[in-house]
Amino acid sequence: MGNPRVILLRPFAILYSCIVQLRNTLFNRGLFRVWKSPIPVVSIGNLSAGGTGKTPLVDWVVKYYLSIGCKPAIVSRGYLRESKGVQLVSDGQKIWLSSREAGDETAMLAWNNPEAIVMVANKRKKAVMEIAKRFTQRGPSVIILDDAFQHRQIDRVLNIAIINAAEPFVKAKMLPEGHLREPLKNLSRADLILLNKITDREQATSIVKELEKTGRPIVQARLKNGELICFSGEFQTADEAILQKNLNFLAFAGIATPESFLNSLTKEGINVAAHRFFRDHEPYSAKKLHAVRREAEEKGLSIVTTEKDYFRMLGRPELIRLITTRPCYYLKIEPDIFEGEATLKSMLQAVVGKQEQFPISSGSSTLSRFSKLT
Repeated sequence: MGNPRVILLRPFAILYSCIVQLRNTLFNRGLFRVWKSPIPVVSIGNLSAGGTGKTPLVDWVVKYYLSIGCKPAIVSRGYLRESKGVQLVSDGQKIWLSSREAGDETAMLAWNNPEAIVMVANKRKKAVMEIAKRFTQRGPSVIILDDAFQHRQIDRVLNIAIINAAEPFVKAKMLPEGHLREPLKNLSRADLILLNKITDREQATSIVKELEKTGRPIVQARLKNGELICFSGEFQTADEAILQKNLNFLAFAGIATPESFLNSLTKEGINVAAHRFFRDHEPYSAKKLHAVRREAEEKGLSIVTTEKDYFRMLGRPELIRLITTRPCYYLKIEPDIFEGEATLKSMLQAVVGKQEQFPISSGSSTLSRFSKLT
């Protein structure tokens, strides 16, 4: 007998899939119009809801463009932000909005890339138009659409789709039964597929074989630990905390895959004696963080969280003050692209006219070639 919850949700997943496919058909046949930006656009998104490592990749792409002398602009919805309409987060010289007004991931991207223009908007076309209008003298060379694989209203020169290697692929299910936002066959719209969060190379090989049916270039990556940053002022350096063998931590996070955070901490040699998990993007309150601090105090633990969670709290300084009575740290995460990095860089360069080694497809033609993907 099947899982009762799955049986209950399956009709809704089928209905959702039909609605998504109808919308895509209307775009594919030109009945829904696609707007062409005056500035070249790179879209980075995914087929599943959350947990693919998209934000670290966006950060990597922004840093890459800056390294080759191109000024990028990031356009995001600013998920769960408290502001409305089109808002300038950063003009490439000064950051104007907090994470509370911009969204935690968007604020993190702005702070980590102070030379990049960053804008949030519910309707991303308006944000792109505002960037083109406002930055006429020192405008961006390229616009990066964050989490925009399903956002088809804006044409893009390069369409990147991220797949989470840690989740089932061929047997993945549509929302709300599973995590898919749209059927796997719609990977046909991608110009490049990045298989991310690889921990098992053998499992990844089987997924790559399925992805090769799309005929698209495939890049393979995993996440690696960056610096451990102290934000409480209790220690001079973060390394000092790791060197103290008797120092134990309470880990807390509000992300889609908190288990991967615990694994990252273990790899870093951090002893996690307790943990508290919250929902992905869940707003923090004084009550919740007071409970975190109280448990850390009672057990004599230091506190460690993710970079995204740190920036979520940064929008409300009183929350930072609440927990920093204990030693507090956040762990940075970076992508480690170990297969296909040259391909990715060449395609990014082609967008801004640096070279023309890789032809970039429209992402909407020859859909019949990909019927093997379920």
